Amino acid sequence: MNPTPKSLGYQMPAEWQEHSATWLAWPYDLITFPDRLNQVEQVYCQIIEALSQQEKIKIIIQNEAVKNKILKKLESTKTILKNVEFYITDYADVWLRDYGPTFLKNNLKEKAWVKWQYNAYGHKFTDLLKDNNVFDLLDKKITGQKFLTDFIMEGGAMEVNGQGLALTTEECLLNPNRNSSLSKQDTEQLLKDYLGVDKVIWLKQGLVNDHTDGHIDEIARFVNTNTILVTWTDDKNNPNYERLVENYNLLLNQTTAQGDKLNIVKLPLPEIFYDNGQLMPASYANFYLANNCLLLPKFNLPSDQEAQKIIGHYFSDRLITLIDCNDLLYGGGAIHCITQQEPV
Repeated sequence: MNPTPKSLGYQMPAEWQEHSATWLAWPYDLITFPDRLNQVEQVYCQIIEALSQQEKIKIIIQNEAVKNKILKKLESTKTILKNVEFYITDYADVWLRDYGPTFLKNNLKEKAWVKWQYNAYGHKFTDLLKDNNVFDLLDKKITGQKFLTDFIMEGGAMEVNGQGLALTTEECLLNPNRNSSLSKQDTEQLLKDYLGVDKVIWLKQGLVNDHTDGHIDEIARFVNTNTILVTWTDDKNNPNYERLVENYNLLLNQTTAQGDKLNIVKLPLPEIFYDNGQLMPASYANFYLANNCLLLPKFNLPSDQEAQKIIGHYFSDRLITLIDCNDLLYGGGAIHCITQQEPV
């Protein structure tokens, strides 16, 4: 039996721990963004500009022509171009959090990474299946030992506090369209082995109409080792109401891996609709923490200010950059879904 990351002393750091880089994949797919690709490209330019002040950005692109196009777009921004790197390969879409690597570290500050299997959210989107191969093609360009597993999982399905505790949802990781042969106990053990954690908290369901089958990064995020921001609504007519109440009540009775009580803080749920009237899986919990800044989704709603105040309370040391995510969300996700942190 091959050694697991945990047996070798590796664990996934918390997102607020220092990064060496953030990974992105440049948007180009007109299936995902049929009438708003240019707007989404502008969102990416804002994100790259903000991140380049703090750390390197590693951008996956299709070819040199795309690289030249991006550099031209960035000319009008304050992007620090020496911090932008490009990686040419074949890929389908932008949701790099989900098909990309999960980076690990050990006590010697050595870096490693896990290559999960990606099946496009239970084979919902066959055109995305090739993204499972992206980081097999790029693995020679990534520092650290590679841990390959047959376990099907997306990066947005789990959240860690860097001190032995992980969050996930039953709706996603126990869904038969992922790992149908595995029990809950088997799945939990794999999470412990590959993330280097000691305890897993299982919430029930994610947001309504989330094509990922309930990713955790839409409903619950750590902001320090014992504080979790949890998506919440007081509106009993909102289709998410009952599931969010259930998740909140579950977290109230939980502790850290060390047995300390968790601090559970409510985060407002934005209410955004597709053109056909269907509720979007919009969430302020889909923020991204960089070294000295925090990229926070905004939806041009009154609740934007409330969310900024709540999240900003825990990150007074970081510059909060608001990113309009209405066009990005049209494709099914927001800032956290398109980013992946690589630790120092």
